[in-house]
Amino acid sequence: MKKTYLCTGNEACAEGALRAGCRFYAGYPITPQNELIAYMSRHMRERGGVFIQAESELSAVNMVLGASIAGARAMTSSSGPGISLKQEAISYIAAGELPAVIVNIMRGGPGLGSISPSQSDYFQAVKGGGHGDYHLIVMAPATIQEMFDFTYRAFGLADKYRNPVMILADGMIGQMMEVLEYDEHIEPVPFVKKDWALTGAKNRSGHNIKTLILGKEGETLEEYNRKLQEKYKIIASAEIEAEEYLTSDAQKVIVAYGLMSRIARTCVDNLRKNGVKAGLIRPKKLWPFPSRIIKNISARGVKFLAVEMSAGQMVEDVRLSVCDDARVFFYGTQEEKR
Repeated sequence: MKKTYLCTGNEACAEGALRAGCRFYAGYPITPQNELIAYMSRHMRERGGVFIQAESELSAVNMVLGASIAGARAMTSSSGPGISLKQEAISYIAAGELPAVIVNIMRGGPGLGSISPSQSDYFQAVKGGGHGDYHLIVMAPATIQEMFDFTYRAFGLADKYRNPVMILADGMIGQMMEVLEYDEHIEPVPFVKKDWALTGAKNRSGHNIKTLILGKEGETLEEYNRKLQEKYKIIASAEIEAEEYLTSDAQKVIVAYGLMSRIARTCVDNLRKNGVKAGLIRPKKLWPFPSRIIKNISARGVKFLAVEMSAGQMVEDVRLSVCDDARVFFYGTQEEKR
């Protein structure tokens, strides 16, 4: 039976995780994601899971690392500065090929910045905020419904690829309220058998969870990294996801994600009413980035406008996709003057 609720994006994200089968959450309060941690504190125990408000962001993410090693579906959440503190452990999670979900409800930066919404953590999310050659799968919801849906799906992607998945949303989507609808009897994301998980059993052999590769066990770091890069190629080929709106005949295309894509869609409608053939590309996943989609459209000589709630970060990936800087423009908190 479908049920509808009026809730915040943070609450929708938390419920999506619980419905997906998340049974371990560790976090630390920070605005603007506190509704998420509060929701988990109220509901995790009644779902048979474990909730921990850790003493710091570092502790929280390392608890998630340990829970994932043990085979649990685990999640943590934070915002800007807190996500920065988690980066070393996120790099370890990626290196250990561990499934986990990390939620970043973005606030302004750099530094402590402000508690106002922002999209300035794009580079941190899609380029790998920690050390080493690794990638997160990065999902960018634009509605409260997608906060639920994308978080629910994130656990399946994390298990499928044994890779951390990040939900990247801004503080406005995290705290605004909209109608959420889902099936009250929705089943958890199907569980994948985790033969690699460490269960504490004695005399267990064959485990392959490691983040320190010294070459003493027959595999060099170069060989290990090569294996990881092959996995990332598979993900980059299979997991591109973007919405195209009125792009088939568009001469000018806006590229925007999250909250900005909602504003951009209204702009496209208004431009169409005034005779301008405009369209919108909305990346639903920021990594892998929908470069092929943008490149195919750019072959028609289309001009692009990247719109971001930042000084300009995603615009660099748009430029790389188009391969013609003269046809890519930017509008954001520090718009270009051309």
